[in-house]
Amino acid sequence: MASTTLRRRLHHGDVDGRKNEHMDDLGSDSLSEPLLGNYIYDISPSEKFSHRSHQDPWDDGKKENLHWTFLFSQLIAQWAQWIANIVLGSRSILERLFPFPSLCHGRQEDEKLLKALSPLQQERLHNLKQRLKVPFDGSRYDHQDALRQLWKLAYPNREIPPLKSELWKEMGWQGTDPSTDFRGGGFISLENLIFFAQNYPDSFQILLHKRDGNRAEWEYPFAVAGINISFMLAQMLDLQAGTPTSKAGTHFLELLANNESAFDDLFCVAFRLMDAQWLAKRASYMEFTDVLKATRAQLELELALEDISSVKDLPAYTMLYR
Repeated sequence: MASTTLRRRLHHGDVDGRKNEHMDDLGSDSLSEPLLGNYIYDISPSEKFSHRSHQDPWDDGKKENLHWTFLFSQLIAQWAQWIANIVLGSRSILERLFPFPSLCHGRQEDEKLLKALSPLQQERLHNLKQRLKVPFDGSRYDHQDALRQLWKLAYPNREIPPLKSELWKEMGWQGTDPSTDFRGGGFISLENLIFFAQNYPDSFQILLHKRDGNRAEWEYPFAVAGINISFMLAQMLDLQAGTPTSKAGTHFLELLANNESAFDDLFCVAFRLMDAQWLAKRASYMEFTDVLKATRAQLELELALEDISSVKDLPAYTMLYR
């Protein structure tokens, strides 16, 4: 499993030789496992987060509001899932005891609907899959320009550094060359980060500068966390299959029909939710995998809710504006 391997790679024994493995897989044609590895060993905590000295003081009232908002969102999703399970379970029992043609026919129709995609869904799913297949290529000028664009969005008042510079570590890249961190997420993860910065700039800046909450001594690196979130979403939504068959994946196809940017919007929601989970669990770097698992579980619950026709209908979406 990808999460088990990722956890294993977070241990000290796998740090050596990681950079060589990184470079071997940069030319991969499809999304492969991301890495959140030796960032923690490259620089000391004081060097890594020296830029946090400029962050706003933490407000206890804001922390409590964020915590309760997160818990309330979880509670709503869990209750909705519980009710849905009761309804679906009751229907299944009735079908066994009383195999009415109407009930059986309704179930068969539901299955057909899951498999039948509209031309618009097929087109948008194809386009998304094509994006997922593009690896980041540091030799491509458009990919280099995208990196520079991300820096400009993140730090609008600062000069763009060379593509190999110690300054990139401030954004949460593992080393001086961001191109070595894209193996898992591919170019789409960079597109996701740019979309986040352009469409939800306040939330982007809050997460980039870790302005919310009591932060851990060893925080998750922002940019590399984004790569892992892109990879997690592709797995959760079953986007590497021919046609998504998971519950989250099939429901996502409905969201995609209503908004071509559904994946990018969901990335932003996932990132904000992940940070809320991080704070609620008082997590530290080595617990990132567990936090990502919890984030995925919460997203799956919310995607299973009724009356969700857009990413903006998800309870966690409201976090982007707090």
